[in-house]
Amino acid sequence: MPTKKQKQVSAAPPERRRELLGIAAEVFAAQGYNATTVRKIADAAGMLAGSLYYHFDSKESMVDEILSTFLDELWAGYDSVLAAGLGPRETIEALVTESFREIDRHRAAVAIYQKESRHLAQQPRFQYLADSQVKFEKAWLGTLERGVAEHVFRADLDIRLTYRFVRDTVWVAASWYRPGGLHSPEEIARQYLSMVLDGIAVRA
Repeated sequence: MPTKKQKQVSAAPPERRRELLGIAAEVFAAQGYNATTVRKIADAAGMLAGSLYYHFDSKESMVDEILSTFLDELWAGYDSVLAAGLGPRETIEALVTESFREIDRHRAAVAIYQKESRHLAQQPRFQYLADSQVKFEKAWLGTLERGVAEHVFRADLDIRLTYRFVRDTVWVAASWYRPGGLHSPEEIARQYLSMVLDGIAVRA
């Protein structure tokens, strides 16, 4: 049986729904999932808490839509890269660039994912978070392993350590990146890739 709050939910114009989810994402990212209440989100949106229930039945539904939208877009980009038949280095370059583009589009969602995914994934509703992590790790490790096998990357690399370094180096940018800044996502990706793949020391 649907609850009273679930009955109240109505279809909102897509633009308004995106606006409310954007506000909710910023509140979740700043305060954490557990500390965020529907009232806090409503206050940030300049509306009554009861009015927010006309758009969403719970804060769980909101964070679900925020995270699933981010991951759907991320994997649309990643799957395109992985299907392109690029070499290992070019694949890493394209994955890093796509990652920064997603940080640009979904900075708050990335922050939520980093802070909350392990906890949320314990709930059946959020099983897709754990599934995505497995798929993510497989894509990156597989590309690095292919690069070693094809003598594109050094044979002495610890593949899993390299994966963790590249992953954390890229995604931690969500903590400081702000859209519309001095550098585009593509330029930041280029700088990161230069440091990760070629180092920072002056070449002999």
